[in-house]
Amino acid sequence: MNNGKEKTQKLTTASGRPYVENENTQSVGPRGPLLLQDYILHEKMAHFNRERIPERVVHAKGSGAYGTFTVTHDISKYTKAKVFNKIGKETKVFLRFSTVGGEKGSADTERDPRGFAMKFYTEDGNWDLVGNNTPVFFIKDPKKFGDFIHTQKRDPYTNCKSPTMMWDYWSLNPESLHQVMILMSDRGTPIGYRFMNGYGSHTFSMINAKNERVWVKFHFKTMQGIKNFNDAEAAEMKSKDMDFSQRDLVESIDNGHFPKWALKIQVMTNDQAKKFKWNPFDLTKIWPHKDFPLIDVGVMELNENPKNYFAEVEQSAFAPAHIIDGISYSPDKMLQGRLLSYPDAHRYRLGGNYEQIPVNRCPYMVNNYQRDGHMAVSGNGGSAPNYWPNSFDGVYADQSYKEPAWDLEHSIADWYDRNAEGENDHYTQPGNLFRDVMDEEQKKSTISNIVGAMKGISGPKKDQIIYRQLCHFFRADVNLGTGIAKGLGVNVDEVMKHLKHEPAKI
Repeated sequence: MNNGKEKTQKLTTASGRPYVENENTQSVGPRGPLLLQDYILHEKMAHFNRERIPERVVHAKGSGAYGTFTVTHDISKYTKAKVFNKIGKETKVFLRFSTVGGEKGSADTERDPRGFAMKFYTEDGNWDLVGNNTPVFFIKDPKKFGDFIHTQKRDPYTNCKSPTMMWDYWSLNPESLHQVMILMSDRGTPIGYRFMNGYGSHTFSMINAKNERVWVKFHFKTMQGIKNFNDAEAAEMKSKDMDFSQRDLVESIDNGHFPKWALKIQVMTNDQAKKFKWNPFDLTKIWPHKDFPLIDVGVMELNENPKNYFAEVEQSAFAPAHIIDGISYSPDKMLQGRLLSYPDAHRYRLGGNYEQIPVNRCPYMVNNYQRDGHMAVSGNGGSAPNYWPNSFDGVYADQSYKEPAWDLEHSIADWYDRNAEGENDHYTQPGNLFRDVMDEEQKKSTISNIVGAMKGISGPKKDQIIYRQLCHFFRADVNLGTGIAKGLGVNVDEVMKHLKHEPAKI
């Protein structure tokens, strides 16, 4: 059948052999059994059976686009990173947005944090800045991550999402309160991906040409303005279009409406870190802007949709371990845990050579002695030596890229309690968020969203979980706790009795 397009490409097998019968399997007569020798059937079915790679354990459903990052301000006093070394410099980027807890088929408008993962293709290698649309997270130690994510997934008995599991965990981990407050506000249901901020969330470090280190946080402020659905609007959109955010991003870029974000940083010196009221490497805490003001850096614009979703979005892989000269890590425990877990997840999902996939490949020179393994598709080093040092190639270790030593201050390794004295103020910042950042409408919406979510708690431990979580809300702000208690039909005096008997972790 001629579809009107000139025929110039032969139909072939994956090995390049031209063939004809793409719809009819060879058989013994028109009604007889099929023949095992029809290799085309084998190839088509075997590949089809393997088209689905394991979905991400978290951030399974996402959207992505290419763009550019342009430097607008000089920050060379803080970092020697080449991506920032000249005002006006442009660097190609790939950005993947996502929901966190849902599966690939879930709705884009679920109440959930949103992933905000960026890959900068720099001449010193790919830099992955992997964050969320929130500046904090639910936990501060990576040993808790698997348990926490289990509570956001499906109950092993009912195979349904369970508000009881969620609130039980949050009520037993008061460090989650700050992120819970953000999630339960309308920021938990952004209107697509274009109208939300992105954050590196963790504390990172920057190193300048003098090998001086400062601590830094990354903020990407949407230049479209922040827009959120309220709870009812999010539910309505879920019933209309499960893929709203994906469709909105693709169509806006196709129509030339390129979304932009302004990159800003906060900087803290080591001396300031030692004197800071909270642990500056605690992922459940922010650095107040009045103490550490935002510094302008540049603008990121998304202006190109991927040609193939699976090849470029589903196979994209981001890891906070991937840093570049002038940008490094910090003692943030959650960050330290992600340095291991993210590359490990990619090797499981995509294979040991996942960085050879085009969307993940560094477009500049790559020299190492890693060879073989599944899908070694970039020449596998050719005939060059596969060991180092050697007497044959010209590869050398450039000492100018050596990082300065860390002053870790401690020489004793131990399992330090992250809720020990000086680490256990879980209530001041969530209270400040409610009192000082939210306006009256946002306060009402947050209380309403929390009440609606907590009404799903059920089972024999229902009252225990509700009272325990209400105690956290009261400790953050009395008006917050009172509003939620009344919405749940709980007597405020009864909550106050629980407050007296349950020691505050503050």
